[in-house]
Amino acid sequence: MMNKSFFIVAFVILFSFVAVSCGPSYNSIKRMQKLEEGVSNPTTKEELKEALKKYDARAMDLVTTQAQEGMWYKILGTRYLDEGMYYEAYEAFKQAVLFFPNNQNLYYYIGICAGYIANKELDYNATGGLDSATKKMNYLKLAESSFLTSLEIDSRYFRSMYALGVLYVFQLNDPNSAIPYLERFLEVQKRDTDGMFVLANAYYMTSEFDKAIALYDQIIKINPNEQKTADAQRNKKAVLDAQYAYN
Repeated sequence: MMNKSFFIVAFVILFSFVAVSCGPSYNSIKRMQKLEEGVSNPTTKEELKEALKKYDARAMDLVTTQAQEGMWYKILGTRYLDEGMYYEAYEAFKQAVLFFPNNQNLYYYIGICAGYIANKELDYNATGGLDSATKKMNYLKLAESSFLTSLEIDSRYFRSMYALGVLYVFQLNDPNSAIPYLERFLEVQKRDTDGMFVLANAYYMTSEFDKAIALYDQIIKINPNEQKTADAQRNKKAVLDAQYAYN
């Protein structure tokens, strides 16, 4: 099999803080509202209508505060990611997603962090590698589920398509699962040569040599830069050699 170093692979990287609670409890909100709004136990229709107005205003204040808190966690996570502090970034994004559970970007970031953490997992306790191997696989599976969740939210979120392709090809050794995501990715990002390299590798791993060669020809034609073009030419030759030997 070809040396994987031939192929250009990259997770796309986009980017101490004291943890705060996700918000006051329901009972504390009620006590606060009673004190600040004078709302206690309304009985008449007029009192109920007035109480609802006051509670609605307070609820909007709370929603605005929580949205701002969630945004701060997101900003904090991207800054940690910029610094290569992947575990800290992961923790920040985990908090942010509590505030924005339908944000595909946050699940993508969680997946990116989990992938990096998995690759840095070492056998610090010298247990023979079993514990670290289990932790690494757990983080890789977390990355997979995070990318898949982002695509459930937005089926055209191409960053997660590419990330899943890289994860399946180079980490989970599952090129068959990678191929449909990478093909969809290239339907959106038609001239992305990084995606072409990863998909060509997946085709090579599944013995679809003609498809791999066609992709390398496409990269050579695009000629993104001298290094990538040379890599594509070298990889194409390796695939041709493998195809000849296979037949």
